Amino acid sequence: MIETLHQLGPNPPVPGPAPTPTTPVVWALNTTLTTIGGHPVTDAHHILDTEERTRANLFKNPDHQHRYTTSHLALRTLLGTYLDQPPHTIRLTREPCPCCGAPHGRPNIPGNPLHFSLSHSGDHAYIALATTPVGVDIEEHPTPHTVADILHTLHPTETQELTNLPTTQQPTALARCWARKEACLKATGTGLAGGLTHPYVSTHPHPPTVPGYHLTDLPAPTHYQAALATLTTTSL
Repeated sequence: MIETLHQLGPNPPVPGPAPTPTTPVVWALNTTLTTIGGHPVTDAHHILDTEERTRANLFKNPDHQHRYTTSHLALRTLLGTYLDQPPHTIRLTREPCPCCGAPHGRPNIPGNPLHFSLSHSGDHAYIALATTPVGVDIEEHPTPHTVADILHTLHPTETQELTNLPTTQQPTALARCWARKEACLKATGTGLAGGLTHPYVSTHPHPPTVPGYHLTDLPAPTHYQAALATLTTTSL
């Protein structure tokens, strides 16, 4: 579904092709940069909304705060570019959760058909834009301890697949599986509320056909895995 990532750096972005239901646009960025899309990260408080600034201030680790701020500044920069609107004027809200109805479902722009998804891990972030609900996720390879903790929370087949692998291959396989699953759950807006059992997305190098989704792996930096999922029309 997508083979090329657009790179967002210090300079203002040149819009890529317009996203469609079958061809989302995915941008990648390094969250250690001090300027994103022509905006210094130190001036982000002029662009982020109150909720984003509040969440950024909750991070006690300065590096984590910088990564969060940079990725959200990048999101607003890209949305502003595609919508031809100043980034600070874009109103971001949440759809009702499909599980409980509370306002913590998919992020959205009220009244606008453009869907988006943001994920950041370590020093990298991905942003996906589409005209149908979309989820993107990037995951840094976990430690063996994390593999052991998560192993039995997955779909039973995924657990068996990981168990059958040599321990040296398990972190890569788990990151691959986790990125796919998070991408699907972000596309539906349920997040991790229902656990990690479903849907089955496999730990193998190529994703399976997942009913209700277009699921694909994305190019990723060394020691990372990434995936993209969009909902099919039958799952809306």
